[in-house]
Amino acid sequence: MARDVTSNMIAQLEADVLQPFLAVKLAFDSDPVLAWTGNGTITINSEEYTGVGTLMAIDAVSETASVQANGVQVQLSGVPNDLISAALNENYQGRDAIVYFGALSGGAVVTSPYVAFKGFIDTMVISESAELATITLAAESRLIALEVAKVRRYTSEDQKIDFPDDKGFDFVAGLQDKEIVWGT
Repeated sequence: MARDVTSNMIAQLEADVLQPFLAVKLAFDSDPVLAWTGNGTITINSEEYTGVGTLMAIDAVSETASVQANGVQVQLSGVPNDLISAALNENYQGRDAIVYFGALSGGAVVTSPYVAFKGFIDTMVISESAELATITLAAESRLIALEVAKVRRYTSEDQKIDFPDDKGFDFVAGLQDKEIVWGT
């Protein structure tokens, strides 16, 4: 499978010293979460990512040769309790989730980090303690949509979901017993 890895990234991967990082973009409605596994801030695609160090864990991103939907889990620990209410009230399902794999060179991001995973947020589990909490987000690949049955019918009511003024299917039931005379 072809990869969109730039020549600069390939050079970093082949170098004697590698400074890899993972970055996550979780596109919530209220405010997107942009975090990476280091300290300070970095810029990816003109967006500022905040370093959370060891407070973020990302499961291994798996890939198979078959057409299969593989997910990933992102865990944010050390979340203050005042942000938990915001997380509980957030509409998160179906929002974009992107995991980047990149490298640093001299403290700067090598151009175009590799998109290791792109999908959408499925579930969010919150575990609370006395002072801090842990949020675990499960993201699913867009291929998961292949497993959902499309329940559509060739009826007038179903057609009007997409095209309210369409009358094409209004006459189908009457055609079933219709006698058509060809020629005279």
